[in-house]
Amino acid sequence: MKNQKWFDKKFQFQLSPDKYDSILEKLKENPEIISRLVSSLPKEILTKRIENRWSIQENVGHLIDLEGLHTGRIDDFIAGEKMLRPADLNNSKTDEANHNSKYIDDLLKELKLARENFIDRMKNLDSEILKRSSIHPRLNQSMRPIDMAQFVLEHDEHHLQTIKKLIKILSY
Repeated sequence: MKNQKWFDKKFQFQLSPDKYDSILEKLKENPEIISRLVSSLPKEILTKRIENRWSIQENVGHLIDLEGLHTGRIDDFIAGEKMLRPADLNNSKTDEANHNSKYIDDLLKELKLARENFIDRMKNLDSEILKRSSIHPRLNQSMRPIDMAQFVLEHDEHHLQTIKKLIKILSY
């Protein structure tokens, strides 16, 4: 199962501020899209690993695990930090969380709630904070809140594609 590695992906952050609401709307929709894809799948498909890579359920859990980082980065923008807080590039939280032992409905609810919190916080940023930029530590690129939203959206899309591929492989 070949996928472009997330860490190899390059980004260009050039969205105009008028795209902010539409990016947030897409981010808000993703938990429901994921739910429609996975909620009726049997546990053995949800938790099956291929080539020792994350299962469908672990991909969902990973998105939950990163919501704390995203909201923390909102705090970084509010505080005027020059550098956004770094992610755990080893994804230890996901590897240690044992998401396969959980119920998918619980994970989906948790993802929905965490994402709603993120969206609410992003919508409540004032115009001054929306103009700020900070350096993303891994990319070493300047990023505004709209760019962070785009980054999170593209990360969602990466995992959505992975989930779809796993469903296709495991459903046959």
